[in-house]
Amino acid sequence: MSEFNPGLVSTKLSKTVGATLPMIPDTVYVSFSAEIVPHTTESLIGLLSEQVNRGVKDVYLMLSTPGGSVMHGMNLYNVLRGMPLHLTTHNVGNVDSIGNAVFLAGEKRYACKHSTFMFHGVGFDLPQQSRLEEKMLKERLDSLLSDQRRIGSIIEERTKIERNAIDELFREAQTKDSDFAINCGIVHEIRDVKIPEGGPVYSLVFKR
Repeated sequence: MSEFNPGLVSTKLSKTVGATLPMIPDTVYVSFSAEIVPHTTESLIGLLSEQVNRGVKDVYLMLSTPGGSVMHGMNLYNVLRGMPLHLTTHNVGNVDSIGNAVFLAGEKRYACKHSTFMFHGVGFDLPQQSRLEEKMLKERLDSLLSDQRRIGSIIEERTKIERNAIDELFREAQTKDSDFAINCGIVHEIRDVKIPEGGPVYSLVFKR
């Protein structure tokens, strides 16, 4: 398994005359187990961009995340959907909050038997001794509802879950198992990860 250093993403191509080009693998396997925040988002996009530049056509993303920033999760979803590759996503633990949108970027989606998906509404944190007036409260609420609609739209487009059921998932902050996921189209199959011998694996490692 290769350990990918997020600070050393390189897209340099060999220009040596007569050099033998390395064989491009059929599928690259990527392990992402982290919160969705600026540096983890940039690192994942950087690694996948490098694979696209190498000519890789299939990426298998093993995903487990507690969620994180809605802005960066939406960024990931849109960039992953736009990359010229076939993306498979596989829930290997927990996919929570905005992580569901990232997971749904996959064209083919799997979940391990004991994995879970957690849904909740969008919220925001307040610093201590904050003072909120009507105007600021309205702005915060408008932003919150807008983010919630965006996430809901992705779930509605990419699964069989109807809008009223999505709203209920958000309100109740529900955690669902893999059986629920396959029945409503979040995943296409419940299965374990099976990496073929010699398959290239990149593990994104972040400082905790």
